[in-house]
Amino acid sequence: MKLNVKALALASGLLWGCGVCFATLWLIALGYDGTLIRHLDHFYLGYSFSVVGAFVGLVYGFIDGAIGGALLAWLYNKFTA
Repeated sequence: MKLNVKALALASGLLWGCGVCFATLWLIALGYDGTLIRHLDHFYLGYSFSVVGAFVGLVYGFIDGAIGGALLAWLYNKFTA
């Protein structure tokens, strides 16, 4: 069985991007100071623990997740062939 690279890339990108955005917004709503999630700015340029930063994280998270999902599906297809 082969994995569809585009489908897994899209699903992974949506999941990771929405996860970063939702986590940031949720922690802001709870009044958390963001000491742990602030470290994402080391990986995602322009990310900050703010509402605007949540949407920057959404974009970077989508790209990051899509690349990871595509790589995972491609490697899976190579090793199972």
